[in-house]
Amino acid sequence: MVAMARTTGSALPLVANARMYSSSPAAAAAWGTLLDWVTQRAGGHWTILDYPFPRPLDALWERQDLGCTQMCGLPYASRAERPVPIVAPVVRGARYGGKPIYFTDIVVRRDAPFQKLEDTFGGAVGYTVKNSQSGYVALREHLLPYRLAAGKPLYTKVEGPLVAARGVIGALLEGRIDVGPFDSYAHDLIRHLEPDVAANLRTIATTRAAPIPLFIATAPLDATMLRALRNGFMEALATPALSPARATLLLKDFAIPREADYDALRVRAQAAEAYPDNW
Repeated sequence: MVAMARTTGSALPLVANARMYSSSPAAAAAWGTLLDWVTQRAGGHWTILDYPFPRPLDALWERQDLGCTQMCGLPYASRAERPVPIVAPVVRGARYGGKPIYFTDIVVRRDAPFQKLEDTFGGAVGYTVKNSQSGYVALREHLLPYRLAAGKPLYTKVEGPLVAARGVIGALLEGRIDVGPFDSYAHDLIRHLEPDVAANLRTIATTRAAPIPLFIATAPLDATMLRALRNGFMEALATPALSPARATLLLKDFAIPREADYDALRVRAQAAEAYPDNW
């Protein structure tokens, strides 16, 4: 995503960014096009920020000038003072059911001998970062019943933090891990935009749904700007010039986030801490 700055009348600089789902150059460019269009409609002074992998997302989310930036739902729900929720994407595909949700695909290498999740036990597992819903909490939550039944660690090696989906892919393909978590939207984007990469991976389990990462603002947005941003996203869905970007990003819709949906992530994270091993 190429950094762009534009002044349209406001003295307040705001940052827009979609790093979470800029998992390929094509996706990054499409998000840049869409965000530039939306923020131009909203008015004000904006920078479309380039913040590529492997730079840490936590450092990005600590900034106080974020005006329209994707954030994982768990860090969002865990903050004492929450950022302003703007919109959440709705991904194309039957498994999303027209809702702003996603899953964690638990993946192995295509040529691995494993046929089911239990076959990976005794091997090496990876995770992204410990405050990630898709890359850590959902995996531990899914594995917890197996761990309790086994009465001993399921894996002989745990590797992390791998930072993001790209780190999980790299660790799998290099043989450093046998199995790892993959944000389902990021996975679908890789399948769509980089089929040669996706062909090296295979899903052996999928977790239950969670509310998808959302666009937020840490900077103070007045009601007029918030409404303008939301209207911009909704109008972008029907703008012919943005059809290629929408197709690239597998976007079906945008939804106004419901905070109660994200509250549940804190409860799920607490439950996942019942996992007996510290990894």
